[in-house]
Amino acid sequence: MNEAIPVSRVTDHGTAKLMPDVDRARAWLLTVDGAPQSYVDLDEPAHLEFEYTRRLGHVLDTVAEPGRALDVLHLGGGAFTLPRYVAATRPGSRQDVVEADRGLLDLVAEHLPLSPDAGITAHGADARAWLAAAPADSADVLVADVFGGSRVPAHLTSLGYVREAARVLRADGVYVANLADGAPFGFLRGQLAGFAAFFEELALIAEPGVLRGRRFGNAVLVAAHRPLDTAALARRTAADAFPARVEHGPALRDFVGDARPVRDGNAVPSPEPPAGAFGIG
Repeated sequence: MNEAIPVSRVTDHGTAKLMPDVDRARAWLLTVDGAPQSYVDLDEPAHLEFEYTRRLGHVLDTVAEPGRALDVLHLGGGAFTLPRYVAATRPGSRQDVVEADRGLLDLVAEHLPLSPDAGITAHGADARAWLAAAPADSADVLVADVFGGSRVPAHLTSLGYVREAARVLRADGVYVANLADGAPFGFLRGQLAGFAAFFEELALIAEPGVLRGRRFGNAVLVAAHRPLDTAALARRTAADAFPARVEHGPALRDFVGDARPVRDGNAVPSPEPPAGAFGIG
């Protein structure tokens, strides 16, 4: 068997590298401009390596009864870690993946190909533009994991974006996003305020040290019109190899405080992370 070797290619939005994991036979790490973006094990697609992807996985596990097929829209593709996870854990699901970097899509299709019967369709397009054209009430789950470099693009942070997300989700649908911030959490609080304008239920999942303002890090935002199974989420995240906390209800409202939703005219990207904030793990 040929030994896996690293692959590097300049794509539309940066330099993408695929590096084999020496400990897992067909596992790969994707970086873009040096920042870790995705980890995929082709032999074990239900394996989630990164902390934040594990938390997104916990949400996906609890949005419906185990194994039920879902219609899922992913904004941000990377190496298709979460679409592969859904295909493995919820067979028969229909998934659309929107990725602005067409060169990255080509790289992943060439070196980490999807099974033809995975039910996953890739679209080379801007996430906001694709969302605006998507049919209403067409998704059970919307997963947003879009970063330009290490920052969430401004046009995916505004009230107009939230309105489109709410339109595309079904009445019992769930929105889940990977975000990043640090104290005093101006960006994260504004995002929660924006989603509170359109969704009745909110939750936030993050490592306790991040929530206490001790370090910059990822936070997973969850939004829905129906009650979220926060008890199940809390059990899963607390028992994870990378424990996290689920904030919701009065504690989350206190966290948001007097923050206001972000409008398109004054939207800005998420904060630039401090050096070394996003390590691999």
